Amino acid sequence: MRKERHLQQTVRCEPGCNYSHCKLLTQDWFRRVLSLERKRTERSRKPFVLVLMNIEGLGELNGNRDRFVHQVATALASFIRETDTSGWYDDGAVLGVIFTELGQTVPLKASIDSVVRKVSTALEKQLGEENSNRIKISWHVFPEQWPEKKPGESIDAELYPDLQRGAEGWLHSFGKRLVDVVLSALALIVLSPLFLLIALVVKLDSKGPVFFRQKRIGQFAKQFTFLKFRSMRVANQSKIHEQYVRELITGRLRKPENGVFKIQNDPRVTTVGKFLRKTSLDEIPQFWNVLVGDMSLVGPRPPLPYEVAVYDIWHRRRLLEAKPGITGLWQVTGRSRTCFDDMVRLDLCYTQSSCLWLDLKILLQTPRAVVAGDGAY
Repeated sequence: MRKERHLQQTVRCEPGCNYSHCKLLTQDWFRRVLSLERKRTERSRKPFVLVLMNIEGLGELNGNRDRFVHQVATALASFIRETDTSGWYDDGAVLGVIFTELGQTVPLKASIDSVVRKVSTALEKQLGEENSNRIKISWHVFPEQWPEKKPGESIDAELYPDLQRGAEGWLHSFGKRLVDVVLSALALIVLSPLFLLIALVVKLDSKGPVFFRQKRIGQFAKQFTFLKFRSMRVANQSKIHEQYVRELITGRLRKPENGVFKIQNDPRVTTVGKFLRKTSLDEIPQFWNVLVGDMSLVGPRPPLPYEVAVYDIWHRRRLLEAKPGITGLWQVTGRSRTCFDDMVRLDLCYTQSSCLWLDLKILLQTPRAVVAGDGAY
């Protein structure tokens, strides 16, 4: 019984209520269930819709708020299925319902329209038209259609409250950001002579700008401008890389004889570019990306938009649970000798055990991986 009190909050029922099961999950438990449903959908590919009801407008009803909250819970209990989950998305302010496994017998859009219509009708029946209009209803579908997102458009944050609020805690986030700022600024100062030397060599080796600027996808699917020293000839076609990446991510690429999952002898790469890539010196400008907050020193590598377009649903988690980094577990353990799925698993392993001590270990192991050049092309 004690455990159940922590799990659910019972809404005070009025005499004559026909729904003795008017119970709502607490905020912590509702968000846990939401997180689990996302992972379940990653495997089953059966979408769900999160319906949110902002009831703050009911606070204007002096002395009657509790009664109206009860009526909202009663309205929900009148039609939701046993497989659906209702609870507090935001304690005292926003109620939520997770409607699972939609679109199995009818089109998904029709299923969502039906759910939203049932919610609106049930609320109006219980509260009346005037009071039901005080409740703001929104709906959020998972999985999202990422390939259809416009440039600069990020994810639907309402589906990821556990990640948006910082699941690892504000102290860890503050400490990680502090280390990023201090070490990236220090690196830019200390490496400035090398920075200038590389810039000069790149300029002398081939025509074109010193820096290569590219749109990459950061945390929560936000785009940012990614910096590198240019290692390719200008005006080259990306079709070679696009095709290679598509085959790599979808698993259609056979494992090369040397075990390295990377384009080798790329005709687009310059003479100096080959050396920069082998030694990872082309990555030095990314310390600026870290300093301005687009990236972190340690984290998953930021992908290109056309890479994300062919991601499986579970691959997307690497972009949600951590800010992209210059180095990470992939670089110090497998690098290009690891297939894409294993690389994602390494990224998720990092995010699940992320701490400043682990970041320090990865940073200390990175120079050895760079010097060895294992899997770098």
